[in-house]
Amino acid sequence: MQQPNRLIPYYENLHFEQQDSSMIINFGPQHPSAHGQLRLILELDGEKIVKATPDVGYLHRGMEKMAENMIYNEFIPTTDRMDYIASSSNNHAFAMSVEKLLGIQVPRRAQIIRMMILELNRIISHLFWLATHALDVGAMSVMLYCFREREWGMDLMEDYCGARLTHSSIRIGGVPLDIPDGWLKALKNFIDKLPEEVKLLDGLLKENRIWRIRLEDVGVITPELAKSWSCSGVILRGSGIQWDLRKEQPYELYNEVEFEVPYSNRCDSYGRYLVYMEELKESARIIEQLIEMYPKTDSLIMAESPQYLSAPKEQIMTQNYSLMQHFVLVTQGMRPPKGEIYCATESPKGELGFLIHSQGDPYPYRLKIRTPSFFHTGLLQDLLPGHYLADAVTIIGNLNIIFGEIDR
Repeated sequence: MQQPNRLIPYYENLHFEQQDSSMIINFGPQHPSAHGQLRLILELDGEKIVKATPDVGYLHRGMEKMAENMIYNEFIPTTDRMDYIASSSNNHAFAMSVEKLLGIQVPRRAQIIRMMILELNRIISHLFWLATHALDVGAMSVMLYCFREREWGMDLMEDYCGARLTHSSIRIGGVPLDIPDGWLKALKNFIDKLPEEVKLLDGLLKENRIWRIRLEDVGVITPELAKSWSCSGVILRGSGIQWDLRKEQPYELYNEVEFEVPYSNRCDSYGRYLVYMEELKESARIIEQLIEMYPKTDSLIMAESPQYLSAPKEQIMTQNYSLMQHFVLVTQGMRPPKGEIYCATESPKGELGFLIHSQGDPYPYRLKIRTPSFFHTGLLQDLLPGHYLADAVTIIGNLNIIFGEIDR
């Protein structure tokens, strides 16, 4: 009897040379050190990795197609679920992309609030990375200290928007809320203490013999390899390339604040660790300047564009035309001009960008997302061979991959 045709997954066509000393294993997708739904097909010669094939897709999301069936404002809470360790960075990248499509300018106060949230998200994300990476390598005390600091940062996010993990804290055209009473003081206390906490973490790790043995000369990414895989963020800067979109293509008010772009010529996992630690200090430095800039702005936190954006709540509750306009925008959605744009931002993981193709409908005709973790996962097939199996755990953790932004 003839067997029915079936779709053969691509990994069934992978061919490995079978030798007596070799072994093929699956690392993940259930392995906790895979940091998500990553399946690595590894060919080992003893404990040395000979060949590595990343296999993604276990979340079954279809997020880009979901965006094409939602009005623009509806998609913002969905972006929270991409890099869920720094949700606001996703909200911001999408909102800024739509603003570029609409051609609207965000008020200055909203830009300052956005930048505070983004840098606070960067601190929260980097602390989470260090906690999980250190735990993978065996440093449990570091994980406890990092999570303590991260909780204080998440308390600030909760005080602002009411959520700790999936924030939905940024809107197309601005921000939904002004800063509550006492929030700036609490934020100032947090960033004043942060350098001392970073010094504590550095004291536990920087000269730690085991930490250095596990990270030094492990996962070396040369500048050529980094550029060939379109690496970005700390992965690129850890390979000696001083590239940060906040400096090279400034958005919001990043051209008005002073900060350095840390980088390392070491190109290994230890060099990337050093870059992460310096970035924590630079984010605190940016926030400190934003706190001083905030009182010098007016109270407007949303752009004024009646064709695309709802009026302030006070007008909706008191003016009939504003109420009618709000009803249409909520039920039918805005109708942006026809065109195609790409907008990139510097998320905690690297370059996060949205490509939107509009046909003038209330929802995108096509939407594509450029996420850093996707490229950094593909890099594993060139990066892992030649290392030992134990080094695979170090390298995966060091690359700071989040699978919520890969399986889209």
